[in-house]
Amino acid sequence: MCLVKSLGFLPASFSLSYLWNFGSMLGVMLLSQIFTGLFLTFYYTAGESFFSVQYIMFEVKMGWLLRILHSNGASLFFFCIYIHIFKGLICGSYRLINVWLSGVVIYFLMMGIAFTGYAVIWGQMSYWAAVVITSLMTSVPYFGKYLVWWVWGSFSVCENTLKFFYSIHFILPWLLIVLVMVHLLFLHVTGSSSSLYCHGDYDKINFFPSFWVKDSLDFFLYLFLVMFALMFSFNLSDPMIFVESDSMTSPAHVVPEWYFLFAFTILRSITNKLLGVILMFGGVFLLMILVWPKIYFMFLYNLLYVVVMCFVWSFFWLTWAGHYPTDYPFNYYNLFFTMIYFSCVIFMCIINFLTIKMFS
Repeated sequence: MCLVKSLGFLPASFSLSYLWNFGSMLGVMLLSQIFTGLFLTFYYTAGESFFSVQYIMFEVKMGWLLRILHSNGASLFFFCIYIHIFKGLICGSYRLINVWLSGVVIYFLMMGIAFTGYAVIWGQMSYWAAVVITSLMTSVPYFGKYLVWWVWGSFSVCENTLKFFYSIHFILPWLLIVLVMVHLLFLHVTGSSSSLYCHGDYDKINFFPSFWVKDSLDFFLYLFLVMFALMFSFNLSDPMIFVESDSMTSPAHVVPEWYFLFAFTILRSITNKLLGVILMFGGVFLLMILVWPKIYFMFLYNLLYVVVMCFVWSFFWLTWAGHYPTDYPFNYYNLFFTMIYFSCVIFMCIINFLTIKMFS
């Protein structure tokens, strides 16, 4: 009864546009990923991972459909996440402190789930992506090599590592569900942000029926996923995932999935390994500092909009440049756009701090 009342009579700003649909679409994609992943795990064997994936594709009835929906669903999941974050930056959703902080934690957790899911395919590219990413832990002073040996379960990436990744990939989504519920709880306590750049009760209407109808259009976005998965099943995947992993031969250029490319570019833009790792994780957790000024109203939103657009374009560059080796001139451009990426977030904090000083 309480849930129905919350979903039906939740006060929501009448100015919510279709950009807010990506939040509800993330819930749809979470259910889809858990449903398809649960059925895939019935036939997946960590000890014979590459061949069990082929078994699912060719021998299990409708296994190919579940697999392409799961793999392409990850891409749509992250697409919706990035739109959701960019919308939040434009509308100042970081004013809702608990909602924003829980959202950033969910974002980071999803990156861990997606990485381990990509690794368990155990193709040539996913294997070497696992080697590269796990090797970054050696940059941790004193304990780095012991930490990476613990993750590997040996002195190199092996079958034990695969079982570790598979366990993480299966367990973390259930934790993700809990965090999403906490995220929604915080959202229902404070209410959503709006395109009016303010937060109050004077522009609220009931969530039902207007926003129920609007969110029902998520069905068409999911239908787009199904059509895309059927027609372009592996266009977003690297061809090397169809080659069995070979620990003796590495690809000429290791490239992760597209939704990790911005972090991968940040990592490679710095020659110092430890600093590169810190900046790579900082590219996610830096978003948390936006809650610092504790601003309630937004006044300089036109200036903030320009800064957010610079942030978005730097993100696009870092994602695009991740496909290419760090040769000239990419090494200089990547460093420049990495600086722009971090500077924009810091500048947003400064603008909000000045807003409090000038208008409060």
